[in-house]
Amino acid sequence: MYINIETERLIIRPINLKDTEFIIDLVNSEGWLKFIGNRNISDINDAKKYIRKILDNNNFYYNVFELKESRKPIGIVTFMKREDEQYPDIGFALLPEFEKKGFTIEASKTYLEKIKNLNKYENIIAITISDNQKSINLLLKLGLKYTGKYEKDEDTLYYYSLKNEKAKG
Repeated sequence: MYINIETERLIIRPINLKDTEFIIDLVNSEGWLKFIGNRNISDINDAKKYIRKILDNNNFYYNVFELKESRKPIGIVTFMKREDEQYPDIGFALLPEFEKKGFTIEASKTYLEKIKNLNKYENIIAITISDNQKSINLLLKLGLKYTGKYEKDEDTLYYYSLKNEKAKG
């Protein structure tokens, strides 16, 4: 879901075509390449195509979080309903120079609370690989619980889940 939210330090807003340079930096950062994968985005045109593909998919929501004071985009929180998954999936990514400052937990927690309060989703999942310890730690802080590992293609994916008892599901 696309939403506009303000936290103490951040503005969370829907991704747009003005985010091309930020997306180039983010998807080519070491963490993204290692834990999410190479999206082959090397220039403004590639970034525009990538953002348009997201905006054209009614099941994918990428929300940029930016510093409130400077309006500099520093990360994303995503919410996706993948075709091969029963439940929607929350995710996040951050530019490396902003790590270890609490920005991702601030953005993800606020975004997740908004989604939970809709009472629309009975379960929200997160998927990561086993050696992405930073993401695993953040998922646990957000209240998601480990539910198991699954082999998919050549990867072992770890699944986390957050039940919403009030959801109308």
